[in-house]
Amino acid sequence: MNQTIKFWAVVPAAGVGKRMNADRPKQYLELAGLTVIEHTLSRLLQANVFSAVAVAISAEDPYWTELDIGKHELIITAPGGKERADSVLSGLKAIREQAKDDDWVLVHDAARPCLTTGDIRLLIDTLVNDEVGGILALSSHDTLKNVQDKYILGTLDRRTIWRALTPQMFRYGLLKSALEEAEGNPAITDEASALELMGLKPKIVEGRPDNIKITQPEDLALAQFYMEQQ
Repeated sequence: MNQTIKFWAVVPAAGVGKRMNADRPKQYLELAGLTVIEHTLSRLLQANVFSAVAVAISAEDPYWTELDIGKHELIITAPGGKERADSVLSGLKAIREQAKDDDWVLVHDAARPCLTTGDIRLLIDTLVNDEVGGILALSSHDTLKNVQDKYILGTLDRRTIWRALTPQMFRYGLLKSALEEAEGNPAITDEASALELMGLKPKIVEGRPDNIKITQPEDLALAQFYMEQQ
């Protein structure tokens, strides 16, 4: 591995998480004695591979400044954007004085607190010499239906369908260019989709199924169970 190449993490954390029906954004809900985002950031820091972790926070966020982890020497706060891609781009800009175009950036969801060091290292080890980069993902075990207005139009071939997880790992310069080019495009729902729009083919790295995203209230209990099992 090229010793001059650095690894950076970006965590978009400006979302409000409407599906949780909670009194605060989902990343600030309590999980096993800490907030979700504290667990997430702790997992990233424990991997001991990142030069810094840029966290994109909404300007109207009253919770972030109350968390001690935000004062960690490796954590940089960036202004959050309207969409996920805006927040990721803001995180990239927050490290542009230190990061080189060839450095790797791992973008991780604030609401994925069960990420393991093993999966971070697997992603890095698999992709570090790749020309494009790639993402953690899960193959689909369910039968998948193509649906319109709640009627089934057909069945998809699940062998070609994967569920995108995070982290998603791309070169700093390439990811920044891809997100800048795709700015405002509603089709950009993750970092890989911005690279795909450029005609590139990110690689799939099979991750652990316990790397769940907190989106609904019952996910908190499941995340706590996974953490106990880990």
